[in-house]
Amino acid sequence: MNNLEDIMAMAQNVQAELQKAQADLDKIEVEGAAGGGLVKVRASAKGRIIGLSIDDSLIAVSEKQMLEDLVVAAFNDARAKADAASGEAMQKMTSGIPLPPGFKLPF
Repeated sequence: MNNLEDIMAMAQNVQAELQKAQADLDKIEVEGAAGGGLVKVRASAKGRIIGLSIDDSLIAVSEKQMLEDLVVAAFNDARAKADAASGEAMQKMTSGIPLPPGFKLPF
């Protein structure tokens, strides 16, 4: 019976660690950029957008389409970096947990 209790205790610990890791992800900041840094997006590793910076040289009606494209590219860059930071944080958290190959957390 101790074995089942140990498994339940381990599951509760994993759940608590996952909740802590999810909260910590919102504190990790990444910055995505496009156009050689003319457009920058700051985001949390959880994917929350924190800020947007657009160089003054891009604020012209004739540059509207390029600006829109750069904003999208910067958001995508920030999102990719957020995903990488999140994956890295989760990998560190789960490194001591014996999981089957290919099993990922959170579910």
